Amino acid sequence: MTISQLFNVANLFVLPFWTLMILLPNWKVTRRIMESYLPFVLLAGAYLYLFINSITPENAQALSNPQLADIARFFANETAAATGWIHFLAMDLFVGRWIYWEGQKTGIWTIHSLALCFFAGPLGLLSHILTSWITKTFFPKSQHNEAVTVGEKAASSSGT
Repeated sequence: MTISQLFNVANLFVLPFWTLMILLPNWKVTRRIMESYLPFVLLAGAYLYLFINSITPENAQALSNPQLADIARFFANETAAATGWIHFLAMDLFVGRWIYWEGQKTGIWTIHSLALCFFAGPLGLLSHILTSWITKTFFPKSQHNEAVTVGEKAASSSGT
């Protein structure tokens, strides 16, 4: 598989997870899939493969004491750029999964934060932190009621 093909496969690989979390967050299949660490293991494996293939002695030395110009030269290489991109995919999905589970536990609305996380990970995280703070500060009873409802839905869908 070429670097370009691995890049394309990784991009497609994460889409079903984002789709489930954003469009079907309370579906028991979504919960079951998002319990797994397998997507992160697979992405980390692809990352490791690319990382090993992108590190040269010169790159390792430059990255040991990073300067912006060195990082820019490093990412000018296609393999290094794909490595960085898969790093983004894995970490954004991991943060998105955390936001998803926080929403499931607390009843805080997460669709907007997940969508932002999908496109710009740190902005989605910031959005969730702010949404959580606003909800807890201004709507504490509403948030508690939603969490109970979500918990009841989860219990009824699992057959308990």
